[in-house]
Amino acid sequence: MEPIEIFKALSNKSRLQMLEWLKEPELNFPGQLEHAGFEHGVCVGQIQAKAGLTQSTVSEYLSILQRAGFVEAKRVGQWTYYKRNEGAFEALSKLIQSNL
Repeated sequence: MEPIEIFKALSNKSRLQMLEWLKEPELNFPGQLEHAGFEHGVCVGQIQAKAGLTQSTVSEYLSILQRAGFVEAKRVGQWTYYKRNEGAFEALSKLIQSNL
């Protein structure tokens, strides 16, 4: 992906918040721990409830972050779970250090 697209994905306050929340899912989504744990990531419904946005907006934001490589999605039954792709953040750090 082009660097400009990566930075566009990060240029939205709500998307940045989602990435911050997903960094420590146990702390930020305690309700999920009781039901499903975090093996697959965090359920879209949990993210949507915390963000206070419509499900369609949250899904679009997560798709943008996924295309940029920052999150990975896993479908389990009728639910979609998201978790951070830490390798993408390491690559971003290297990109910034070498090119900017």
